[in-house]
Amino acid sequence: MKWLPHARRLAHQVVRPESRWHDAVARVPRHQFVPRWWEQEGHGWVLRTGPDDPDAWLEAAYSDQSLVTQVDTHHADRADTGDVLADGTPTSSSTLPSLVVRMYRHAMIGDGHQLLVTTGTGYGTALACARLGEEHVTSIDIDEYLVKLAADRLALLGERPRMEVCDITGPLPGEYDRIVATVSVRPVPVSWLKALRTGGRFVTTISGTGLILTADKTADGGAVGRIEWDRAGFMPTRHGDSYDSPVDDIWKGVAQDEGEEIFT
Repeated sequence: MKWLPHARRLAHQVVRPESRWHDAVARVPRHQFVPRWWEQEGHGWVLRTGPDDPDAWLEAAYSDQSLVTQVDTHHADRADTGDVLADGTPTSSSTLPSLVVRMYRHAMIGDGHQLLVTTGTGYGTALACARLGEEHVTSIDIDEYLVKLAADRLALLGERPRMEVCDITGPLPGEYDRIVATVSVRPVPVSWLKALRTGGRFVTTISGTGLILTADKTADGGAVGRIEWDRAGFMPTRHGDSYDSPVDDIWKGVAQDEGEEIFT
């Protein structure tokens, strides 16, 4: 499948040619990280299988859009052809490439920096490896299946960064110059400051907002941060296969019960 022209077109679309991220986007095969994905139709989700329609696969993979790969606990790679979900909440995706690059640029990553990133499909990890080299990249995710899948797909490209199953809100596996979280948090985990070297920087988004937060670790162990003149939105962190939904039963009852006044 001739994917390189599509990757090069995407690179020209999302980053200037002078940027050191341009070459990474132009030569990483995004389609290999998203062979299947969920596409929303109405309130439900329909499974799309790339190899069944290579042209649509290339168009989707090399468009600047997020592709949802997991809804609740239903990962697209584990679904059967023709599967449809009546509803559900996205829990993992391949983030739109322009946003991945923007987050990396906010991190001000330099040659030789040790970088911690979140895994997802592994595409963002692949971009980091192409830019820095695999020995400088650690990739983590709460979901063991996602980590193994991404590691296998990265290995097919000859990239073997450190891959760990880890809750990003807890202790982190090492020390880093940069942490880039393509998930949203609130509050910022204290463990990030413990894992950052003095002068290191983290980049994330604040849950429930479109705000991008960057902060630099100071010599006293704290950090000085700012809200960037930019906007982004990511899925919030989760601590298992899906999000907790403690009020689902209550909500269903309220939605179905009769009363003098019904409103949301």
